[in-house]
Amino acid sequence: MSEMWSRREFVRRLLALSVAGVALSAGGCSPSQLATREAGKTPVPEQSAAVTGVVDVAVAHGPDADPAELTRRAIAALGGIEKFVKKGDDVIVKPNICTAAHTYEYAATTNPEVVGAIVALCVAAGAKRVRVMDAPFSGTPQQAYERSGIAKAVGEAGGVMEVMSPVKYKDTPIPEGKDIKSWPIYQEILEADVLIDVPIAKHHSLARLTLAIKNLMGVINPRGRSRLHRNLHQRLADLATVIRPTLTIVDAVRILTAHGPTGGNLDDVKKMDTVIASADMVAADAYATTLFDKQPSDIGYIVKAAEMGLGRMDLDALRIERIAL
Repeated sequence: MSEMWSRREFVRRLLALSVAGVALSAGGCSPSQLATREAGKTPVPEQSAAVTGVVDVAVAHGPDADPAELTRRAIAALGGIEKFVKKGDDVIVKPNICTAAHTYEYAATTNPEVVGAIVALCVAAGAKRVRVMDAPFSGTPQQAYERSGIAKAVGEAGGVMEVMSPVKYKDTPIPEGKDIKSWPIYQEILEADVLIDVPIAKHHSLARLTLAIKNLMGVINPRGRSRLHRNLHQRLADLATVIRPTLTIVDAVRILTAHGPTGGNLDDVKKMDTVIASADMVAADAYATTLFDKQPSDIGYIVKAAEMGLGRMDLDALRIERIAL
């Protein structure tokens, strides 16, 4: 690319191109021809480009290691939070808080210590505000936020929990989508300067695994969420063309190996004491599959996203830094 775009500018331009494409299609011009980018590739945010060629994926691991320290060390290996968060940035952190039924020990929701560490780093980097949000499908948001332990961790770290308002979902063009061309998406997710995607690595009955790309389902309108399950893997990749995290942190302190996404049996939980960090959500997901004795090619949405140029899944071609604690 000849220029670097902020995340907010990237989204604005992409959505503008979808409108321009309709107006110019009769003249033989497409949105892809209008964008300054490599053919077939969606422009990545400036923050992602800042770490290209340094470390693609950072993996912090240590038996019984402190989850917050694992998180800090993984982010440090990418160049530090300052590579992603600038003074005055509006930051949204998107963990997985899908249910109010269980505490984090059941590995259905993101570890609160991981989320708290991320929020604290963003605050220290000078973020204007750091909001944490999700749209649970079990219990109320307030119940899920409290039950997961995330509300307490975020408050102590200087962030705020936000209940996602039904009026803030707007039908959003997906110009590069192969199966869906628009979907109701939470607008503040798109408008934030920085989006940090923080899934917990877990089994999922339909998608096989819930990882970073799958976690993006939490930013679409819950009322129509079940419709995304038709051709799920392609539709997840389509969503990922417009919902582009600045940074992905995969919580694998505990992983759910069966009966996901909500679990409920501690026998299905495996302690891995691992945190994965990357500016490339596809690469982060690709590595996370190995924790379940799978390959990236086993998960359809990872394959689809890589095919669409949203990131890289070839682990042999990635620079992976492993940090032992």
